[in-house]
Amino acid sequence: MWRILKQIAHVGLPTEPAPEANNAWRTDEDKIQSEILQILGRALCIRHVDSGSCNACELEIVAVGNPYYNIEGLGIKFVASPRHADMLLVTGPMTKNMEAAVKYAYDATPDPKLVIAVGDCACTGGIFGKSYATLGSVSSVLPVDVTVPGCPPKPIDILRGVLTALSPRIQDK
Repeated sequence: MWRILKQIAHVGLPTEPAPEANNAWRTDEDKIQSEILQILGRALCIRHVDSGSCNACELEIVAVGNPYYNIEGLGIKFVASPRHADMLLVTGPMTKNMEAAVKYAYDATPDPKLVIAVGDCACTGGIFGKSYATLGSVSSVLPVDVTVPGCPPKPIDILRGVLTALSPRIQDK
């Protein structure tokens, strides 16, 4: 123990400096929230559906909800039922076992509905492609509005994908 303390006293605590802030990445949260309220009259509700992923994309989706990205502060929230959702966020390759469940979730989502495919597997089938167990991309089963590539995509890219799906509706207003 003393040897370690002597080494710490001699070397010091090696740390990296904090990264510089990038003002280009800042968004005007009030503007985004007001545009969502203009379109929907309430918060944007998202239902996440896992169609057979490895859960890497799910970890990034959870990160979107942390205080750093603060997706709920923008007026966007995740819901437990597709009947309460405006948008489906689908991850993973479309497995044959999940095809009926994903179609059911899509049919249960009220119109107008949006579908976002998140991750390489949902966009193209990824490393799984088409096989005896998978149908490939989500677009082979559902009409996809926006694809967010990456394995897994960064949380900021997922947030950009959600806002991109809304942008045509914002421009229509």
